[in-house]
Amino acid sequence: MSDGNNQGGPNEPAVISSVRRRRMLKILGLSSTFGLAGCMGGGDNAGDSENSNSSTSGAPSVGGKYTTIATSGPQTLNPLYNTEAGAGDLISYTLDLGYTFKPKTKFFPQVYDMSSDDSQVWVVNVREGLKFSGDYGKLTAEDFVYQITQVHQSEWAGTADTSSWPSEYNVEQTGDYEFQIELPSPNELYPETYDPLLYPIPKGLMQPYVEKQNADGLRKDKELLELTFTGNMGAYTLDSRNRGNSLTFVRNDNYYLKNVDSVPERFSNAPYFETLNVSIVPEQSSRLAALETGETDSAAVPPNRVSRFRNLQQVDVIEIPQPYTEVCCYNMRDNGWNAGPGNLFRKKKFRQGLGCAVNKKRLAKGVFRNFANPVYTWQPSWSRWYPEDDSSIKQYGTGDLYGKQATRSRIKKAISDTDYGYSGDMLRTPSGEPVELSLYHIAGDDTDQAMAEFIAKEFEKNAGINVKPMEIQGTQFDEKYWQQQIPKNPEQYEWSNGATNAGPREVTSANSWDMEVVFGLNTYPLNPTTADVFFVKDSAYNPYGYYPSWDAKKLFDQASNATSVKELQSIMNKIFVKINEDQPFGMLVFPSDTIGYAAGIEGPQKNFFNGWDSQTWSRSD
Repeated sequence: MSDGNNQGGPNEPAVISSVRRRRMLKILGLSSTFGLAGCMGGGDNAGDSENSNSSTSGAPSVGGKYTTIATSGPQTLNPLYNTEAGAGDLISYTLDLGYTFKPKTKFFPQVYDMSSDDSQVWVVNVREGLKFSGDYGKLTAEDFVYQITQVHQSEWAGTADTSSWPSEYNVEQTGDYEFQIELPSPNELYPETYDPLLYPIPKGLMQPYVEKQNADGLRKDKELLELTFTGNMGAYTLDSRNRGNSLTFVRNDNYYLKNVDSVPERFSNAPYFETLNVSIVPEQSSRLAALETGETDSAAVPPNRVSRFRNLQQVDVIEIPQPYTEVCCYNMRDNGWNAGPGNLFRKKKFRQGLGCAVNKKRLAKGVFRNFANPVYTWQPSWSRWYPEDDSSIKQYGTGDLYGKQATRSRIKKAISDTDYGYSGDMLRTPSGEPVELSLYHIAGDDTDQAMAEFIAKEFEKNAGINVKPMEIQGTQFDEKYWQQQIPKNPEQYEWSNGATNAGPREVTSANSWDMEVVFGLNTYPLNPTTADVFFVKDSAYNPYGYYPSWDAKKLFDQASNATSVKELQSIMNKIFVKINEDQPFGMLVFPSDTIGYAAGIEGPQKNFFNGWDSQTWSRSD
């Protein structure tokens, strides 16, 4: 994540960038996955301006090309099945999601608007005048209701949005361009969960597969894979794709938002580039070279290179707050803690000790060059939901809660009922061997490597634990280490909720691992109730096997059912204190995205909502 999650394109709805509409897609920030710049949405303090940083008033002139970079090609461009953040960015060039958010968390309807009188029944009004390509005709409410009820809520389709549409959500059409969603209980921040975000897909395209319950056919449908049905609903259309090398998009002359009265004037002739080119460039050094020489218009700039690029006349580097926290995840499943018998990661006091081992301020300054802030609980300090009185949030890794004494005093209490112990300066197993743990990090990423090496030295110095940094490709770690092997007989387990929580701790991944800093995890500053997925034992997402020592499900349920902002804030304060006490992960720092743009690119903003109006970005003369 340290190389930037989303590095900007002119049509990138970066407000929700790396955590698009899907629950799984919203969770992870992977280092340098794609080179499309921006950020994911934000809290009320994330930036006040709704206007692009452009001196151009009204609509710019159309012309030229925008180029950007991805580090790997997408696995699929099928909007119903994609679970990659970067691929979601590519899809969004050709097909708008239902809505997005402007600065100050202002709802901005794109394909549809949402409203509710009681926070339980939400009325969705589909914008008129939207058309699919070919013979599919107009987009209406029927297309969305069919997609939800016959595909996402089905037992056979297994789409990426299935978890966002449980069967108890009652969805029905109430007009040609209106449908309603009835939730089991009120949710004042339902749009902010991103669960109701949908891509418009024609009923006629889905229907043949629905009638035959043919999930494989739907997944492999050529029109979905090649995005040929998108009509006037995206700023660009996919022109060509050279697998493993590049994708080219061309301007959509009929883009619907330029004909809408209620949007800013700069949308009046959007988009403003004739073509948009995305090149696949795996190596960071090559991406930076392309930015320096003008071969690309945007690329993430690692913290240790920001100063150099800010001295270049042809590049503007901006700092953008983002919602992902760098964490050191501990594997509490049965194939974690490979140092000896037992799994000390499962002990809260042990995790608290590890929390005292890493100097977070020094990490932020040394590795991230001060483009990061320490993390003490599951929310950035600029979020509207961060506790106003944070005196109950202990600052593990800072001041008196940092260092050898703070670390080892807690670890000694944690291991008092085991045969582990300190001998000399090292923590040793019952057989007397020094404890040695693995720590995986992203291959080819200088910042991730430096972070892993920093953590390893801190653990050795303060905890007496040898740590071996190990580099790995993100996709490989995800598939072979992070995801569990789904059991053939899932019914014999208390739960089995897919590859990222396929069962209790005895259900494991194909390969063992101890710790990782491969993924950053989302703290959801717009709606922190969504973070329940990280802390509820049997949620859809628990690859690390965390069992909370507090009733996480109960508190998150209370938060989801809160009927006022004041009530929600009170409950979230309790949750943030519990997360801080339990130390389920080594919560480290919130890095900012540092993104380099070619000088003359008009539109990027220095706030959390960078990219909400990316369809209007342009190049000055």
